[in-house]
Amino acid sequence: MKKMTLLLLALGMIFALAGCGADTAGGESTGEAAASASPQKQQTGGQHAARILVAYFSPTHSTEKLAEYAAEELQADLYAINPAVPYTAADLDYHNDSSRSTLEMHDAGSRPAIAAGVENMQQYDIVLIGYPIWWGEAPRIVSTFVESYDFAGKTVIPFCTSAASDMGSSAENLARLTKGADWLPGRRFGADSSREDVAAWVNGLGVKGSAQ
Repeated sequence: MKKMTLLLLALGMIFALAGCGADTAGGESTGEAAASASPQKQQTGGQHAARILVAYFSPTHSTEKLAEYAAEELQADLYAINPAVPYTAADLDYHNDSSRSTLEMHDAGSRPAIAAGVENMQQYDIVLIGYPIWWGEAPRIVSTFVESYDFAGKTVIPFCTSAASDMGSSAENLARLTKGADWLPGRRFGADSSREDVAAWVNGLGVKGSAQ
């Protein structure tokens, strides 16, 4: 009788150990599945979408319209380079040798103050800069803008608006005010340029943003 009891106890222990072994194997299998899924999740979460900023100066709103088109098409953030002291119609009278804009453009060192800066400029990978052509150049306030930030490692794409003048050396002169930036060729738009014109240009740049 005692032998029978001992035999039954031994068999029970064997079955119990086998059950524990099955649970352990199942736990390792689940862990392996989680481990194999983890790198894929990390890779997806680590993908970097380009952040694009369209910055523009537009005292008469001609450049503003095109900047808005570009930002919409590129899914980019939009920033207006607004002067701390707004320009009046008299300030923009290029026929007047004493007007504010004339005096600024005749002084290469002029740097008109900007009302408010860009928040978290470091987050942007690509920056489009739009401006009107004044006396064959970008307005001096655009120089203030590019000198206010570190553009190293960023791609910069200029565009301008003009009734007749082309972009000239305006982009090259702005590029000299930055260090470590990759400046791409820009584009000049006329006053009658349409949303389709801007869309065709920006779509040809091969970039797309992820504005939040």
